[in-house]
Amino acid sequence: MDLDPHLTALRELGGFFVLHTAGDSLDPTPTLAQAYARREEDIYPDSITFRVRTVADHLRTSELRVSASIAQQALAARLWSIALGCAVLYDRVPDLDPRLLHWDAASSAPDDLWLADVRPRAADAATVADLVVRGHLEPLNAALHARYGVAEGLLWGNAGSALAGAARELDRLSRGAGTDAGARAHALAAELFTHPRLAPTGTLIGTAFRRRSCCLYYRVPGGGVCGDCCFTSTPWSSPDATSG
Repeated sequence: MDLDPHLTALRELGGFFVLHTAGDSLDPTPTLAQAYARREEDIYPDSITFRVRTVADHLRTSELRVSASIAQQALAARLWSIALGCAVLYDRVPDLDPRLLHWDAASSAPDDLWLADVRPRAADAATVADLVVRGHLEPLNAALHARYGVAEGLLWGNAGSALAGAARELDRLSRGAGTDAGARAHALAAELFTHPRLAPTGTLIGTAFRRRSCCLYYRVPGGGVCGDCCFTSTPWSSPDATSG
């Protein structure tokens, strides 16, 4: 099925999978390219800083390193969900060039992202990796590492966790709908995990993923360890063990 101008097939998946397009009625917001390349002299709002501080306020943490990690994982999950969702439903993915993808850092899914132009691309792993890893995660991770000192290994672990989570959710949804979308999503995710940026992040077995780093959620008041964390219990005795 060809991509349609409104990516309507994604709506049946809901949540993180939906992507607004230029035909939707949305206020203009900066692109993700502008967010990644933010400089002090730029006229656009500093979307990344705003988002990191908003997440910090929501989680009631004073550690911006922690909120930067959580914010990055959420954006990575959005990008992977959109890419995998389109791949399994359309057998095509839209060009997610950060110059076309607008981000409202004050909104939550699905109103946070909208695409200015739907340009079909192939849905193979190499193309998806180029769009998401090279186009978004590399500049996003570089910005967060430079601004907040978040370890690059941790950020790539977040990216791996987000990819596995998107594939797992597609598997859950497809089982309820009686389709093979989950199997196709898992096959694509498994191939993506051979990418040099993602291969070191953890181990994917079936729909389960065990990462080799920690997203720092345990440092949030009332937080703990996630289901795919490298730790099996809250590592209060060794907080610096999550730096990689």
